[in-house]
Amino acid sequence: MRTLNYHHLEYFWAVARGGSVAAAARELHVSQPTVSAQLRTLATALGTPLFKRVGRRLVLTDEGRTVFRYADEMFTLGRELLDALAGRAAGRPLVFHVGVADVLPKLVAYRLLEPALRLSEPVRLVCEEGPPRALLSRLAAHEFDLVLSDAPVGAESNVRAYSHLLGECGLTVCGAAPLARRLRRGFPGSLDGAPLLLPTSEAPLRRALDRWLAERELRPRIVGEFEDTALLKVFGEGGAGLFAVPSVVADDVVRRYGVRRVGRIAEVRARFYALSVERRMKHPAVVAIARTARQELFD
Repeated sequence: MRTLNYHHLEYFWAVARGGSVAAAARELHVSQPTVSAQLRTLATALGTPLFKRVGRRLVLTDEGRTVFRYADEMFTLGRELLDALAGRAAGRPLVFHVGVADVLPKLVAYRLLEPALRLSEPVRLVCEEGPPRALLSRLAAHEFDLVLSDAPVGAESNVRAYSHLLGECGLTVCGAAPLARRLRRGFPGSLDGAPLLLPTSEAPLRRALDRWLAERELRPRIVGEFEDTALLKVFGEGGAGLFAVPSVVADDVVRRYGVRRVGRIAEVRARFYALSVERRMKHPAVVAIARTARQELFD
């Protein structure tokens, strides 16, 4: 099996970027014959010429351009790795990869992540959404710096990760103005027989709401169940039914969707977690998120 000599590849990369053997030799602090010898060795190992001479210039062949694209990505990534381990080069944005559980309300995710963008150093936020179990597997593979979820890592999980409680809050029931005005009086008893929009049964918040309703012998009319909380709110905005949101974002929901508050459910708690592979959170963006959530965001 053929193997790639990265030392030879680095010499090729320097020639391709500098445009000549002489420029590469100056950059690498070696002689021009040394650079030429390394290029010949690499071309022989790859089985294809990498440069062709046009006049006094060296020009990449088609194969050489392919090799250069890979080499450029490899050595750029290598430099970024060294920067990351050494504390990052000045001026380069700190890339912050976050997985967001698809059951987490988008407004909550924004409120939790926004402090990372207010750090004194520049941050480039990369967010991916997906099922909690899939995100947790990718967290274990170090594809994410953090995963935001509405539940801790389960005891049945074979992924070693730590759950950091960011905060919790009660719920606020909202609805379109005509429905809210009619059902605000007598809340929570008015929920009996009222149209209600709920998360799907897999969501921890749904299970908690079901228990709360059963304990009070309230039997609302379930109009719809949604995995996507944003879609649920759109239906609520249209008057299809009442819906519950974490109280921490109730003001935002009322303002954004033009709905009205019906009442609060303090007994049902929405909890939000930062999941990480580290017992102690050290990433500056993660530290900012946890500090703001615990000190300013949640009651």
